[in-house]
Amino acid sequence: MILEDKHIRGNLLQFFKFGLVGLSNTAVVYFVYSALVYLGVYYIAASVASFAVGILNSFLWNHKYVFKDDTGERSITRSLIKTYAVYAFTGLIVQNILLYVYVDILKMLEYAALLFVLPITVPLNYILNKRWVFKAVRRN
Repeated sequence: MILEDKHIRGNLLQFFKFGLVGLSNTAVVYFVYSALVYLGVYYIAASVASFAVGILNSFLWNHKYVFKDDTGERSITRSLIKTYAVYAFTGLIVQNILLYVYVDILKMLEYAALLFVLPITVPLNYILNKRWVFKAVRRN
């Protein structure tokens, strides 16, 4: 059976943990975004602000819980910089282009639009975090 392979089981567990962190982070980001939109902040500005809060939350949980560094060789500063780069791409560029399409072109409510962006950005974030941000240090 496929799930008997320890490597596959480990990746599935890691993806599950990433999903849990993502769900909690989504709640944080959505709360900040919705609160700012409710207060009259332009939806793109609200998206950028919620992004800033969410990225730090996501980094802390992913670093400690999902992509643990048992060797102690990972640079926290370098990983945080990479995290900002990944989320700048997926969170600011991809997310806001899609928000613009959903809200201004398709006339979707600002509150609902963000929920339609997530199925695109979440898998992309996982792949970039696993393969680049929190990539295990390999010794030659």
